[in-house]
Amino acid sequence: MYPETFEGFAIPSAEEWNHPKRFEFKPKPFGDYDIDVKIIACGVCGSDVHTATGGWGNKNWPLVPGHEIIGHAVKVGPKVTTVKVGDRVGVGAQISACLECNICKEDNETYCKQQLDTYGSIYPDGTLAHGGYSSHIRAHEHFTFPIPEKLESELAAPMLCAGLTAYSPLVRNGAGPGKKVGILGIGGIGHFGILFSKALGAETYAISRSARKKDDAMAMGADGFLETQVEGWNKDHEMTFDLILSTASSNDDFSLTPYLSLLKVHGKFIAVGLPEGEGWRLAPQNLLSNGCLIGSSHLGSRKETLAMLELAADQGIKSWVETIPVGEEGCGQALTRVHENDVRYRFTLVDYDKQFS
Repeated sequence: MYPETFEGFAIPSAEEWNHPKRFEFKPKPFGDYDIDVKIIACGVCGSDVHTATGGWGNKNWPLVPGHEIIGHAVKVGPKVTTVKVGDRVGVGAQISACLECNICKEDNETYCKQQLDTYGSIYPDGTLAHGGYSSHIRAHEHFTFPIPEKLESELAAPMLCAGLTAYSPLVRNGAGPGKKVGILGIGGIGHFGILFSKALGAETYAISRSARKKDDAMAMGADGFLETQVEGWNKDHEMTFDLILSTASSNDDFSLTPYLSLLKVHGKFIAVGLPEGEGWRLAPQNLLSNGCLIGSSHLGSRKETLAMLELAADQGIKSWVETIPVGEEGCGQALTRVHENDVRYRFTLVDYDKQFS
């Protein structure tokens, strides 16, 4: 019999952020364009930790995290045209948008004023959206993506948030042959930054505080490595980078000025890491020497998601992933280790069939 409720592993409160509990919940009403996905894998994102700890201000508890979801379609709405029952599909960090405004029609639906995050959002009917540490997810077809056959589920899952968060700004800001790109921060998003920047044909440098991750970065394909704790680390590369993608998740002892000095005239510093706290302090004078530009990027469009997955399949791009069985223990362990930066470079929850009938 088809379930009217779904099951997951929910964070009870910010105080119990790494002690999820089994939880039964009712999804939003099923719509004509909706797809129910029986989940088989889900990546664990830094966003899950920021949300679970209350660092990003979440007030809705209990909450099931997870927005790097792979599974099989088990029910499709009557107006769905892109997916059929049985297809392997993915759902990322966005679950809804109006799809009617000019922003959406220009493939910028992630910036729609009515966009909803995959978990933690409130649907118009009042339902709290829950994520992928669960048996199923109900998602609109626009935000449900066919997964290429060549991609393994546990490797494809982290691409749906971390991968896309790196891929979209790289593409939108011109990463490609003849360009020099710096990837600041070699973590979950940063490792995808290296992989996709190289796949797009750009000369790619990893930028990190210490040499601890140098061997990994070079194994991912980086052309060079800049260690920012070394005196004068930026001098030989000033005004040579077209783009720096910052995935840094901490502001501790962080000054933008030496990074901005790396950029060519009107080069771009694009930040996708979202540290907690007040953020950077920067004077306009710091931008004058090269007229550099600072921006950010939020996820990516459906069009970009499909292109990213195709690129990964065609070029054999493989996420650096450690798998953990889903469950109260596994989810708690994954959240704790991400919080402690004890991951190379992404976790994917697996073995869903052992928890959910």
